[in-house]
Amino acid sequence: MKCGNLDEIKRPDLYTAYLATSTQWNGDLEVLARVRTPVYFAVGENDSYYGSEPLKRAYAQLNILYEEQGLSETEINELVVLDIKEQHYFSERGYSDQHAGGLAFAFDESIMGWLFEK
Repeated sequence: MKCGNLDEIKRPDLYTAYLATSTQWNGDLEVLARVRTPVYFAVGENDSYYGSEPLKRAYAQLNILYEEQGLSETEINELVVLDIKEQHYFSERGYSDQHAGGLAFAFDESIMGWLFEK
């Protein structure tokens, strides 16, 4: 999802869910956690551009923020998903590069099913 202006980025309450793929998180996770917008992080373990560490960190930070709000593990798992794909996922879909292979997420029934059920 691309946001048209900076105000949209600061308003996670305008969205029912967010799919972050092959990227890093640059927004304010506290704002996101406050409105409890569900987020699905999908990335290759060895993404050639960002690697997987930035999304792993964002996932961990969101978990901490939700724990501080008193949410249960089940409730947190409904709000934030971390899906790290190994090379075979991309190779099976015709991609040698994991970052470019992030395009495959748009055709993954499991990932898109999560997004559209929100």
